[in-house]
Formats: sequence, structure tokens, C-alpha cells
Amino acid sequence: MEELWPAPAPEVADGIRMLSQRLLADMDTLTEAVAEPALTAQYNPALLSDASLVEEDRRLNRSDVVQWLTSNIQQPGRRVEPYVSAKTKEYIRDLASRGIAPDFAEGWRVALAVGWRRWLEECVARCHTDTDLLVGVLDVSAKSMVQYALDSVSALREVSLAVASRNADADAIALIQLITSDAPITQDLAETRLSHRMSRWHVGLVLWTDDPQRTDALAKVIAAVRSTAADRSALIARSSATSRWIWLSAADTPELHHVEKAVAKAEEVRAAIGRPGYGLEGFRSSHQDALAAQALVIRLGSDQRVTAYADVELIDTLTKDRSTARRFVTKTLGTLAEADEELRETMLMYVQCGFNTTRAAASLYAHRNTVERRVTRANNFSTVKVEDNPTHVAAALLLLKFAPNIVTAPLS
Repeated sequence: MEELWPAPAPEVADGIRMLSQRLLADMDTLTEAVAEPALTAQYNPALLSDASLVEEDRRLNRSDVVQWLTSNIQQPGRRVEPYVSAKTKEYIRDLASRGIAPDFAEGWRVALAVGWRRWLEECVARCHTDTDLLVGVLDVSAKSMVQYALDSVSALREVSLAVASRNADADAIALIQLITSDAPITQDLAETRLSHRMSRWHVGLVLWTDDPQRTDALAKVIAAVRSTAADRSALIARSSATSRWIWLSAADTPELHHVEKAVAKAEEVRAAIGRPGYGLEGFRSSHQDALAAQALVIRLGSDQRVTAYADVELIDTLTKDRSTARRFVTKTLGTLAEADEELRETMLMYVQCGFNTTRAAASLYAHRNTVERRVTRANNFSTVKVEDNPTHVAAALLLLKFAPNIVTAPLS
């Protein structure tokens, strides 16, 4: 690329290299500081509501930051080539296929402001004793950082234009996006354009993998999902490089045992399942449920492999704010929150079985007396006694079962 300013003096170059190395060593913190404000600045409900796209955007933000820092370690203070990899192009293609047009310029403007503030803090902390060096580093690095943002926005726009001109499937996937975002689409139009019957029962799924290198495992699970009975159909849409949206449709509520088995065989793949719904509204609502279940799993860092929204709707409501969720668990369960998991599991089963010790013992494959002892011990640990507020106790235990680290993990 054409250089637009003179090379920095040796001592300034050394300063930029040293600062870049320090920030590169703390990439996770820097990425978190940049990624969320940049994504929010591009505000697009369709993008923000899809956890897979949000994660992909975060990964690309990290790659952008790494590109600038590593370039300034190798060639301090010089113009940096924008990072537009195959993954970047794939991500933009996914956005375009769903009719999402993010404001790259606004996103980069916010990212630049956050990144510059962090760079400035590091510069002042490390170079404050040498005013000439500080001024030199800030002068050159400002040119490099601003030009990197301008070049990156230009490169992203070029890729977007190229993708839009050859995306033959954009129309159908954009229609799905409209349906699932409550746009006034008629059932006849949806059926004609998607070649998928709407006057049936639908279950929405989201299948995804956390590892971008294991999309082969995702493809195998999708192939297994396709091999369904004759009275059942599947509509599959690519939502991002690492996730797929799926609707299983049938005259009766579709069975999902084959999906759970397929996911169980592929350790790299996870599934979120919506509640069944009928017709166009059911198509929409079941998908929204599945998205909410996926977002919950990612938000809480849960290792749950298959998550049905019907099972976690209460948890989703309670954990919109992680600090509030933690406070609810600790104030409800007290020391039971960090006691033996066996005690918590027994207490939860006891409540779910309607305080029937015999039924709880059968479900846990334990002796009735054992269950009684565990329940008594758990109740002694718990701040709120189960007989006083069984709803709160059960909700807190269920939340802790789904997200075991909610109490101990640091708040981000």
C-alpha cells in the first residue's frame, strides 16, 4: 500500500512496538472493550438478536485489532493493510443474504474512539517521562490508526457490493428474515416463495458450533436432520458461517428425538429448540424461541448441548441482567448455592415432584430415606426455606443447574 506519511524515528518506532506488544498480550480485554460498542453503534435488530452473528462479529473485531497490533510490531507506525479474510467475506455474505446492511462507518467510528482511548492510556502510562517520545508516538500512531479505519471501511464496502451482486439466494432468505421479525407477510406469499407449507405444526431449531473450524460436524448433523419421515419436511437456512436455522414441519407436532441423537454424536454442535407452533405465526414464534434459547446459552456460558426454550423460559427472564440473576440465587439459596451439587439436584427434583418424596426418590434412583435426609440438609443451607417459597427456591436451583458458575464467575 502507498505510504502517506514519513517513517517514524527509531526511538518512536521502538515505543510503538513495545506498546503494541503489551496490548496484544491483553487481547481479550481490548476486544471486549471494542466489540460491543462497535456492534451496538451499527444498531440492527436482526443482527443483534442472532447470537451466532454477534459472536462472528466479535471474532472479526478481534482479528481487526490483532491485525493492527501485529503490523505495528513488525512495521511500527506504518500504514496497515485492512483485514479482509475469507471469513470476513463469508460473514458479509451471510448478512447480505438476510437483508442486513450494517453501518460499517459508524461501527468503525465507535471502535476507533474506544481503541484510541485505550492506546492513549497505555502511551501516557509508559511514555510520560519522555515528552518528546510521547508526542512522537501519539502523532504517528494516530495517523496509522485513523487510516486503518478508513481503509477498512472502504474494503468492507467493496466486499459488500461484490457480494450483493452475486447473491442469488438473498431474496428467499431475506423473506425468512421478514417473517421472523414480525413483518406483515401473507401465508400465501411465504409458501410460494419458500416452497414450504405453512398450514402445519412447526418447530424452530438453531444448530451451531462454537468452533469455526468444525463446520463439517455441523453439516453432518444437518444431513441427519434432513433424513426425516415422509410426513415431515425441513426448511434449512444458513444464518451465519457457524449456524443454521431449521424449521421441522408436520401435520402433528414434529418429534425431535432424531435431532437430539444427531447432536449427541457430534460434540462440536449444539442445538436450541423453540416451542411448537401452528401456521405462519407458529413458524415465526418457534424460531424466535430458538433464538432466545441460543442467546441464553451463550450469554451464560452454559455447556448445555441441547436447550429447549420451554425448559428455560424462566431462566431467560431471570438472567437478562447477570448481576440481578446472581443476586437472586445467592439471596434465595444462601450457602446452598455452593454446597454439594447432589443436595441441590435432590431439592429441585423434590419440588418438581410436588413435594412427593417417593416420586423424587424414584426419579433419582435413590432410597426414600436418602432423599428425605438430603432435602433436610439442603433446606438447612438455604436462606429461603422451601416450604416458605417453593417457587423461588425451584427457580434459583434451576438457574444454578443451567449455569453452575453464575455465583462464582466474575461479572463481565
